[in-house]
Amino acid sequence: MKPKKFTPAHKSSNLAELVCSNSLKSDSIDKAAGILKSEMIKLKSLVLEAAYKNKVSAGGALAVDREKFSQYITNKIYNNDYIEVINEEATEINFKNTNPIIIATGPMTSNSLAEEIENFIGMKSLAFYDSISPIVLYDSLDRSQFFRASRYEDGVGDYINCPLTKVEYVNFIESLNSAEKIDFHKFENPNYFEGCLPIEEMASRGLDTLRFGPMKPVGLTDPKTARRPYAVLQLRKENEAETMWNLVGFQTKMKIGDQKKVFSIIPALKNAEFLRFGSIHRNTYINSPGKIKNTLQSESNKMVFFAGQITGVEGYTESAAMGIVAGINAGRAFNKKTPYSFTKFSALGILLDYISNANSKELQPMNINLGLFGIEKPKKNIQIIQNNSKKAIDDFINSEKYV
Repeated sequence: MKPKKFTPAHKSSNLAELVCSNSLKSDSIDKAAGILKSEMIKLKSLVLEAAYKNKVSAGGALAVDREKFSQYITNKIYNNDYIEVINEEATEINFKNTNPIIIATGPMTSNSLAEEIENFIGMKSLAFYDSISPIVLYDSLDRSQFFRASRYEDGVGDYINCPLTKVEYVNFIESLNSAEKIDFHKFENPNYFEGCLPIEEMASRGLDTLRFGPMKPVGLTDPKTARRPYAVLQLRKENEAETMWNLVGFQTKMKIGDQKKVFSIIPALKNAEFLRFGSIHRNTYINSPGKIKNTLQSESNKMVFFAGQITGVEGYTESAAMGIVAGINAGRAFNKKTPYSFTKFSALGILLDYISNANSKELQPMNINLGLFGIEKPKKNIQIIQNNSKKAIDDFINSEKYV
């Protein structure tokens, strides 16, 4: 519906707008996110094609230049002769259409369309709250108060590390706890995703919670003291030119007036210029078990498919992966073929099983992780997981004309 109408979280008129640079997570084949990416690459993911063409260095994470990434996908879509782009808000869906429909409205589905989907599904959508980290201008940082390093690595790393002493850390936590927060409406009941908690929520759980979370100092040595700092705020580059930096893990629901005041307690950010303040927004997803099949078809109409974060997966990579599956199976349905069920030996398959398993009563959004693979001691048996994943996708490619 952009650019005629925007959600509270989106600002750009381009497609595929990201809200933080590290959203595609690790691409190491030893991590669950990397295994999922390897499957998506084999299936010709446009999202990952755009990501690798617009990658910026960020240690083991797949970080991108957000604007170039978005522009790349926008150009691909608008220049595809088989795609017609209509920039209007969809408020109704013809669920009786005999051709396949893919509903990929994302976590910020507009109210009118969410109600339409709820009526079709026959249940109320669930919701959780997701937060956005602030971005600061590099030239406004105090260079004498930070050092460059990646955790556990020697030499100049990809992260800016802002160390805090115990006194500075305690002062920061106290100011954070006393800052004004976003007020919710009476009818709203915040249900945060545990993997993306606002820093205020973490700080309220105990003085050291942040120090063992996004501000953990392990694996880092401050060259000024030759010791590990008491706590560290890490910044990750937001663009290739390294002019913009994201506060890693610092999703916040503080009011804008208090954000600069609280963050300036961190010595390196004393005079920081904020290019984007943190914010919070409501995400919508379907309680998929028993409502959506592992082929991403609706249980009530097999020509209606769902894709993306609205299915109950969490994360850009996972959402894009659901898009691949929905695309493959909608194409098969159009050609009167049976939609494909990916085996649980694949990362795609275990995500699909997680969101569709009817034994689950209430779905909680989930990132891809090694625990989902159902193998005892998954880190120790990573080679088995990798081999199973490779075979599962190769078997599909070799037996199906999916393109």
